[in-house]
Amino acid sequence: MKDTCKYTLYFLTGNKHKVLEVKEVARKYDICIVQESIGKLEIQAKDLAEIAWYAAVNYYLHYRKPVLVEDAGLFIKSLNGFPGPYSSYAFKTIGFNGILRLMKGIDDREAYFESVVVIVYEPYIIIERARVYGEISRAPRGKKGFGFDPIFIPQGEKRTFAEMDVAEKNMYSHRAKAVSRAFEKLLTLVKV
Repeated sequence: MKDTCKYTLYFLTGNKHKVLEVKEVARKYDICIVQESIGKLEIQAKDLAEIAWYAAVNYYLHYRKPVLVEDAGLFIKSLNGFPGPYSSYAFKTIGFNGILRLMKGIDDREAYFESVVVIVYEPYIIIERARVYGEISRAPRGKKGFGFDPIFIPQGEKRTFAEMDVAEKNMYSHRAKAVSRAFEKLLTLVKV
């Protein structure tokens, strides 16, 4: 692994799992990711883009460093999109077992993860969004990953995200797709 990169972004997150996933993608773009754990500058909103944009812009205005913020949510069709932008709170309060209890007896297991990435790299603000469709398993499976990974099976797979290593998960992941799109846009804009 290289010690230096052409570009550096400060990733505003306290989630070490997200950092691993984003670093895996960033290597391909010659971008170094530095975790910034100052506490997320988060608002409550119905749109992930609004939440991520607010945190990224406020961090940049305060610290003047190029920043990346990623926010994600699990949207379950039969629960009218719940937990959606409130996924982190839902996970902390009821966890994936609580989601499975809410879905007891429900046959429609369709769901998607959505990720929104905001990069502030002066003078640019880049916003990218991506989804991965799949379904909610009947029981948790796997010990890898984090959050709702043990109950989400992406389309085209039989395994949950928690049964995959980082490289395997990134082949399907909403986060990997959104981050890749944002990095591609950033490199297009900053090329001399």
